Amino acid sequence: MAQAHPNISENRPVIRQLDDAAINRIAAGEVVERPASAVKELVENAIDAGATRIAIDIADGGKTLIRVTDDGCGIAADDLPLALSRHATSKIDGSDLLNIHTFGFRGEALPSLGAVGRLTITSRVPGGEAASVHVAGGRIDGVKPAALRAGTVVELRDLFFATPARLKFMRTDRAEAQAISDTVKRLAMAEPAVTFTLRDVSGGGEGRVTFRADRENGDLFDALHSRLARVIGREFAENALQIDAAREGIRLYGYAALPTYSRGAAVAQYLFVNGRPVRDKMLTGALRAAYFDFLSRDRHPAAALFIDCDPTLVDVNVHPAKSEVRFRDPGVARGLIVSALRHALAEAGHRASSTVANETLGAMRPEPAQPAPARVYQMDRPSPAVRKVAYQAQAPGFAELSQDYSGSIVEPASVPEPPVEDLPLGAARGQVHENYIIAQTADGMVIVDQHAAHERLVYEKLKKQMAENGVAAQALLIPEIVELSDSDCARLMAVADDLSRLGLTLEPFGGGAVAVRETPAILGEVDARAMILDILDELADQGESQTVQARIEAILSRVACHGSVRSGRRMRAEEMNALLREMEATPHSGQCNHGRPTYVELKLSDIERLFGRS
Repeated sequence: MAQAHPNISENRPVIRQLDDAAINRIAAGEVVERPASAVKELVENAIDAGATRIAIDIADGGKTLIRVTDDGCGIAADDLPLALSRHATSKIDGSDLLNIHTFGFRGEALPSLGAVGRLTITSRVPGGEAASVHVAGGRIDGVKPAALRAGTVVELRDLFFATPARLKFMRTDRAEAQAISDTVKRLAMAEPAVTFTLRDVSGGGEGRVTFRADRENGDLFDALHSRLARVIGREFAENALQIDAAREGIRLYGYAALPTYSRGAAVAQYLFVNGRPVRDKMLTGALRAAYFDFLSRDRHPAAALFIDCDPTLVDVNVHPAKSEVRFRDPGVARGLIVSALRHALAEAGHRASSTVANETLGAMRPEPAQPAPARVYQMDRPSPAVRKVAYQAQAPGFAELSQDYSGSIVEPASVPEPPVEDLPLGAARGQVHENYIIAQTADGMVIVDQHAAHERLVYEKLKKQMAENGVAAQALLIPEIVELSDSDCARLMAVADDLSRLGLTLEPFGGGAVAVRETPAILGEVDARAMILDILDELADQGESQTVQARIEAILSRVACHGSVRSGRRMRAEEMNALLREMEATPHSGQCNHGRPTYVELKLSDIERLFGRS
């Protein structure tokens, strides 16, 4: 006997109209995923209201209390009940869903929050009286008079009390509080002219401020730089490059960090479209592509990038949480990010992250085995002229050490003395362990890894030659036929021209098959089928593929490694200085082919601090 399907009743199913309470709870599940989602919606409403000061109070990770206070334009008493109705909004009139200039526009946040929690809105418009309205589990009470000087206070208590099953999916209070903090920080980056305060009031009382960002002054880049230093950290701000570029009606601006200031995970990547924080695969893929040639696979760039464009060029109405966007021409946005970042990195030249020096100092500073002795104060530092005479007097004795240690000392008389202040990497003074060049700068010293530095220089030359002469292709005696599905074949042929410029020539071979006619000569013998499948996987995941380019550049990197100055080779003074000058003139020479620094710069003040002279 056949068993009846458990989800199919013997009776004909009846179509029913859901009541408003059920509809609002379903909508809340899409809009409000966790307390951080509620904070995001309420803070965005405050920004849309023109607020210049926004205070967020939370308790127990936002599960028991979320209170957002702003000094915006407020809501009139007569409009408070309407604000709690679904699809009621002051942001748009519904005639044009593409021309969106505000964060919110659906009119779903407040009714959704009121459907799953206890929501109270207190507001006052200029020249009017303050009023409040309360809703719990979708049931709205009447409007009542209230006391409020200006703006709006939205208080949400007992989130998801009306949907207890949802509470089981909440994480710990600490994890939820961290998610709220991340949300507020992203919004704070987008609005440097607004003061944000996040306070944890768990347990009652005044609580403690967990994040504060006061309003920044100055022009766009000055204000943004100061805000990023406060939110992401001063180290990021010190090692970030200013980005400002435009193409076909799209402007890209912000800051991107040097390759040597990279992270072990993609936790310091912040992307905004028309001021809206987004998490978009196409944009993150473009960011990764821009740093593709400077970082190894296990390192990730750090950046805060803002894209501004006409609202009609981007659709923000593709996800209930508005965290994803869709560009009318995604290729323009992607190309702008890649080209602007690569240009900025090239302009940075040999510059490396300042954190390299800090890490070096940390490694050199021994941990005391016992409490440090009392500070011994020294005499005042002598003048630079006196120090120079003293150093010259000590030089002969120091030179004798070159016979007993792995090092070579450059005699002052044998080295042409260029103006040190004109040389960013200074003048070579010696070589230790046949691998590290010691150079003196105007205000410190530089230690250069000669092999890593020359490897990068050779690599950049090879890339330049390939860009000028093209990638040589090797014709296959017998073309290799690769069977694919019709959709995969169409996706692959759409990028056939790009692949052809890299030496991989493909032709359709009927049905879903493609014929591989030529492969890049530098790769030697290639498993064409495996390469094609890798390209398709990358196209499906990121919308573009760098598989062929990655393999070509990996070969160039190996060639550069074998063709560079080897560790263990003694270099003459003129060779060392020539290497330093070439590094100064070559873009990206501050990091090797894997993103590691090629040199460390120590300021004189840092060196003196090591010896307790500061």
